[in-house]
Amino acid sequence: MTEVKDKPTEEKGTISVNMENIFPIIKKWLYSDKDIFIRELVSNSVDAINKFKHLVLIGEAKRPENDSDYSIQISLDKSLKTLTFSDNGLGLTGEEVKKYINQVAFSGATEFLKKYKSGNEDEQIIGHFGLGFYSSFMVSKKVEISSLSYQEGSEPIKWECDGTPEFSITQGKRKTRGTDITLFLNDDELEFVETERVTHLIKTYCDFLPYRIDVDGMVANKQKALWNEQPHSLKKEDYIDFYNYLYPYTPEPLFWIHMNIDYPFNLKGILYFPQLTHELDVNKGHIKLFCNNVYVSENTQELLPRFLTILKGAIDSADIPLNVSRSMLQNDPNVRKIAGHIAKKVADRLKEMNRNDKEAYNKIWDGIHPFVKVGIMEDDKFYDNVKDALIFKTTEDEYVTIEEYLEKNKEKTDKKVYYCSDKLSQASYIQLFKSQGIDVLLLDSYIDSHFVGFLEMKNRDVKFSRIDSGIDNNFLDKESKAEVIDPKTNKTSSQTLEDIFKTNIGDIKVEVKNLKSTDISGMIVFDEQMRRIHEMSSMMQQKEIGVMKDFTLVINSNSPIIENLKKMTYDTDKSNEMSLICNHVYELALLSQKQLPVEKMQSFLERSNKILELLSTNK
Repeated sequence: MTEVKDKPTEEKGTISVNMENIFPIIKKWLYSDKDIFIRELVSNSVDAINKFKHLVLIGEAKRPENDSDYSIQISLDKSLKTLTFSDNGLGLTGEEVKKYINQVAFSGATEFLKKYKSGNEDEQIIGHFGLGFYSSFMVSKKVEISSLSYQEGSEPIKWECDGTPEFSITQGKRKTRGTDITLFLNDDELEFVETERVTHLIKTYCDFLPYRIDVDGMVANKQKALWNEQPHSLKKEDYIDFYNYLYPYTPEPLFWIHMNIDYPFNLKGILYFPQLTHELDVNKGHIKLFCNNVYVSENTQELLPRFLTILKGAIDSADIPLNVSRSMLQNDPNVRKIAGHIAKKVADRLKEMNRNDKEAYNKIWDGIHPFVKVGIMEDDKFYDNVKDALIFKTTEDEYVTIEEYLEKNKEKTDKKVYYCSDKLSQASYIQLFKSQGIDVLLLDSYIDSHFVGFLEMKNRDVKFSRIDSGIDNNFLDKESKAEVIDPKTNKTSSQTLEDIFKTNIGDIKVEVKNLKSTDISGMIVFDEQMRRIHEMSSMMQQKEIGVMKDFTLVINSNSPIIENLKKMTYDTDKSNEMSLICNHVYELALLSQKQLPVEKMQSFLERSNKILELLSTNK
């Protein structure tokens, strides 16, 4: 005859707590969102199943006939206003109910782990807080527990509590191993007997728990968490499908990182670098934080370096310190270590792609380079890790490292790196460099002025120069004839041209050069350092701060327009035409650099019409 264990008799008592009444505290202060009671109760059910499976594995529990049919059932009853959570885990005896339910602050999960620690990370115990069960009182006026333990000879028990410290334990009616928790909902919480609402919350909090969760008989969770799989067993399509599941209706990510770390902390996850519509669109990232497959929060900024907050994906760790409601990260050295480790993983992934698939790496570079550059400037360790994968796009749509650029152009640039910031407005400058076989890098990000200064600091023998920062000797026509001094004025033709432009335009810096190209009549050049200061001020103030005043107008004496201008020098009847030409050459040069002030646009248009009128006049 089987010995009957723990046969319950009707019993009443007071819940053991260290304060007068814990329920108002739970309802008002402990949990930030009332709907997380679903997360807590389902987590408890998963714990119960995991515990039972482990006891079967070590021979302390009898293996059930169907060893794979583990599930959690959620039943809704609108007429009774009840919500019931049922599992087929190990169940509870009367004594266990007294111990783990009535003594609020006692964590059964902790004791269980101490006794049966197996090292099996796939079946960790989720529960960290003995208060989790009591979150059910946030929405309920009464809660019942009906349970039957796996232990042979156990009798079913029933526990009831109406939200006060008073409880009762009586004999229950459950026939099979496991536990039912029934919530009698408050009248203002009837949203939780709506199938769609409960299903949504299951998908939010419990989607990746490993057991089937049914809501009124329909499976509500995905169950499979991709981060638990081995990377070598997954294909590109698996990662893309998972990304689309997490973030539907979004473009395909640029790349991803699959993490599986067991030292110095336990962490799994998949992080995606999304496509962004604008490089300043830094609020797109939403890392979902899980604790043993249970969704916890998206307040994960502390887990990421600032320059990687655009990442999306999921991180799962039991070592991340959370507050008791699991809603916020706590200050802890592990959090900073995780942020540093994620930055290293990103750098390793970039180096891997650059090394193994340069074509694919080049394709994503335009989307990621602003964030890589910010990371390089903010984190010296990140710079050291990623510097070998730092590439630059040229105006010919090729991708090179600084070392490759210097090697290819060393005979003409002498360790100087030339770049442009706008292919359209600086097209004439680019053409000059192209004609001499000199590559030009395209640095058009809002942080590039600061970034080139950073690289110069790190590499003292390399200097960056924007292509409009001066006229390189490579572009000068060295075979042009020497200038002759005019005996009437005692000036060269270049000095005369300078005077003409200053007279007609005003007090500006003017230089006359003999360029190899005849297509350019005038160019604006800026001092490199002064322009960087100007652009840095603009970036820090997050607004355009106007036209730069410190520049030089370079006149190309080999231009046919300038040649004709020189011929007009001594013709007093041509003074009006000379003024039109000087001003138009000057303002065209300003316009090409987007430096023409708005208030001068009207006079520019009027002058353009005047020139067209003169050209169309038959003489």
